[in-house]
Amino acid sequence: MNLHREPIPVAEAVKRVLSLEAENYIEKVKIENSYDRILAEDIVATHSIPPFNKSPYDGFAINSESTNDASKTSPVHLHVIEEIGAGHRASRAIAPGEAVRIMTGAEIPEGADCVAMFEICQTYEAEDKSYMTIKRPMEKRQNIIEQGSETKKGTLLVEKGTEINPGVKALLATFGYSNVQVYRKPVVGVFATGTELLDVDQALEPGKIRNSNAYMVTAQIERSGAEPLYLGKLADEFDRCYEAVSEALNKVDMLITTGGVSVGDYDLMPDVYEKLGAEVLFNKIAMRPGSVTTVAQVNGQLMFGLSGNPSACYVGFELYVYPYIQKSLNKTEPYHSIIEGILGTDIMKPNPFTRFIRGSVAYEKGKVTVHPAGIDKSAVVTSLAHTNAFIILKGGTRGYQKGDEVQVLLLSPNEGSQFFQIDA
Repeated sequence: MNLHREPIPVAEAVKRVLSLEAENYIEKVKIENSYDRILAEDIVATHSIPPFNKSPYDGFAINSESTNDASKTSPVHLHVIEEIGAGHRASRAIAPGEAVRIMTGAEIPEGADCVAMFEICQTYEAEDKSYMTIKRPMEKRQNIIEQGSETKKGTLLVEKGTEINPGVKALLATFGYSNVQVYRKPVVGVFATGTELLDVDQALEPGKIRNSNAYMVTAQIERSGAEPLYLGKLADEFDRCYEAVSEALNKVDMLITTGGVSVGDYDLMPDVYEKLGAEVLFNKIAMRPGSVTTVAQVNGQLMFGLSGNPSACYVGFELYVYPYIQKSLNKTEPYHSIIEGILGTDIMKPNPFTRFIRGSVAYEKGKVTVHPAGIDKSAVVTSLAHTNAFIILKGGTRGYQKGDEVQVLLLSPNEGSQFFQIDA
């Protein structure tokens, strides 16, 4: 098959991928298994917080009117009828002239409308009874955390499409969501193509290389929030490739192949797309590395043809597969974050197309600084271990100098935060 290859801009390629519908399947999971999943339902307060008036301090729950006449020279004496701790309730309402010794978090007894902290009170025993004295008037609702002051029943707390982090998980527990609806992780199939590939436990042979792409891509899939399904290696044999890909489409939500998308005699994926009757969204992008990244769809199911070169494969995944996985999870923000950074070294190579340099982010003198993570070539694998960002160099430029401002695509929200810096 002789496909016409007209390069399109990166932004246009991403737009074409995300213009396609993505199935958002929903499942229910236990709260214990909900971390890092994407909510498929709004989380609403099932009761008020706090659910009752409670004390913020250790002290005495009293009626403020009982202290109206209190002064330094004429303290008020109140009968302490009982003591309650958090999780317990008073046995009865307090009457005028009475007090309840109360601990932090305990429910305010009926008849009390304020709490006097221990620090401003004195206690004594008389005739087998406990008493407390106070030398100042108290105000109504003083030192009381009122019912519903944090949130009221029915309040929308977290919208669907939000990732469940530790804080969201705390809310699920607080409001009794022992099971929660989340978007099912899409299953992403992975084939590594190429007769030259060896398994990781095989000894090297002349002309052969170990299959690193499959392990790299499945890890990228997991990091993206999806479920990888490694389907094995495919030799450069058309019938075998076609049958394997055709069969795999029945098992997965989307399919990734690495290698086989260039224009060589053994690059068979374009012919596989043609026989499947797939629509090719694009097969060349104005970018380096990964210009031959190809995306096709058949019956609404996407097939991503990534480069066989490790670095090009890595970049292609993060730019095109990652956002589509986020869309399949119904995430409100499908893209990686892009920030401004300062280039930490000269990169004087001309850029006819947009170039994505595998980079490492650091903070230097209070600024975000990025350096290349290693050798910047498509076939290089060693630099990927130190990559936490892409340095974006615009097409049509002749190079960048140290100190130039560049765009930096972060591969996860916490990348570059290895230094704990608080100006306090």
